[in-house]
Amino acid sequence: MIQQRRRQTRFVTKKGHCNVRQDIKDRMKYFADLFTTVVDLKWSYHVVIFVATYIMTWLGFGFCWWIIAFWRNDLNKTVFSEDVCVTGVNSFSSAFLYSIETQVTIGYGTRVITEKCPEAIILLLTQSLIGSIVDAFMVGCMFVKISQPNKRAETLVFSTHAVVSLRDGKMCLMFRVGDLRNSQIIEAQIRAKLIKSRQTKEGEFMPLEQSDLDVGYLTGNDRLFLVTPLIICHDIDEKSPFWDMSGVDLHEEDFEIVVFLEGAVEATGMTCQARSSYVEEEVLWGQRFISVLHLEKDFYKVSYANFDEHFEVDTPKESAKEQQKLQGQQLMAPQMRGAKIISPGPRKFHMNKNNDMPSKANQLRKDSVDRRNSGKERRIGKCTSIMSLPSHDDPELRYVAEEDEGHITALPTGPNSEIHENGTSVNYNNGIDHDPVIGSTPDVAIAAPVSPPPPVAAPVRARPSKLAKLTGNGDIMKKRKQY
Repeated sequence: MIQQRRRQTRFVTKKGHCNVRQDIKDRMKYFADLFTTVVDLKWSYHVVIFVATYIMTWLGFGFCWWIIAFWRNDLNKTVFSEDVCVTGVNSFSSAFLYSIETQVTIGYGTRVITEKCPEAIILLLTQSLIGSIVDAFMVGCMFVKISQPNKRAETLVFSTHAVVSLRDGKMCLMFRVGDLRNSQIIEAQIRAKLIKSRQTKEGEFMPLEQSDLDVGYLTGNDRLFLVTPLIICHDIDEKSPFWDMSGVDLHEEDFEIVVFLEGAVEATGMTCQARSSYVEEEVLWGQRFISVLHLEKDFYKVSYANFDEHFEVDTPKESAKEQQKLQGQQLMAPQMRGAKIISPGPRKFHMNKNNDMPSKANQLRKDSVDRRNSGKERRIGKCTSIMSLPSHDDPELRYVAEEDEGHITALPTGPNSEIHENGTSVNYNNGIDHDPVIGSTPDVAIAAPVSPPPPVAAPVRARPSKLAKLTGNGDIMKKRKQY
């Protein structure tokens, strides 16, 4: 039979009491702050100390008055004798009653001090002073004990469970707080801490380590206007201790979430603090709180019957870290659309398996070839100047210099040669056709030698093109003349 896992003891109870007992050897340090020690005691002990303090002082000073009467031999004299220290004191009971009348200033009139005994006068002054001190101390302790805002914190309530679900696309840990009274808590502020034991990398065991849970400190959402119940939210992000904790891991861990709600009481101005806690079994995955605020005819109604109610919602079981990783993988997944072009370098196209089927890549390639062919035709037709350069090898040579993009076209001509409109040169001398040579390099095609031509005019130097100036080929015509 599988043994059920035993969880750690709760650090803070649901009512806010700390489950801690102090083991101190030197308890005399408590008397260094006697006032706080008395106030922190339970009500039963506090009442016993209050009653015992007054009775002991009355008995102590009553005994002192009886000693003075015994030493002055006033006990054997008549009650209303004139040579006594205190009139009417002739026994211990009468001395005790006179002590009470002196300390609480009742003064019935039957017992009164006389001026015959200086020691009685000194004792009267001493009892009056000490009685005032006792009154200030005990009445002050009683007043502080009564006015403590601990009972005010009883009307500040927390939800029984905390829930984990999605809110605005983020995983959030949520719990609800409310105030049962109509008087508000001034400057109400909420805080939360995670209590969890851990072991460091060096092997040190840290029991019940405390770490803060961000519930809106940076954004100011931790300051509450607690008129209606509010849901406190902790975003589970990279800084949260629940970042890598899934729904299954949540109930396998040993931790406790302690929440604090503190503020000033509107009636007294004293600061009060309400506490509660949630262990791992009280944190529910995939739940959401039911709304408790309803709109009536002329007011808003809060139904505390549904304060602890919640319902199930669709929530991923993975941790917030795993969810973010899955979302990142979906965004980085490649999406193939049409042909893929590999760059840099020469353009390569992924053609369709069936070459007879047209594709976008084929169309792009066809358009590129058509533009290249049409550019060649335009360059041939845009010849702007024709010049003849004499040479010792070829006395008749016609140059067609094109300024556009620095292209040079050389066509051999003769008495039986002809230039067509498309730029083709045909020589009928030997029956040989000569195609034009078109390019951006200084290479020139020369036709076959023919009969010497008649004298020609001086050569005309062609103006270098813009591209020739940029590429350093400005002396191209000069080289051809030397040739």
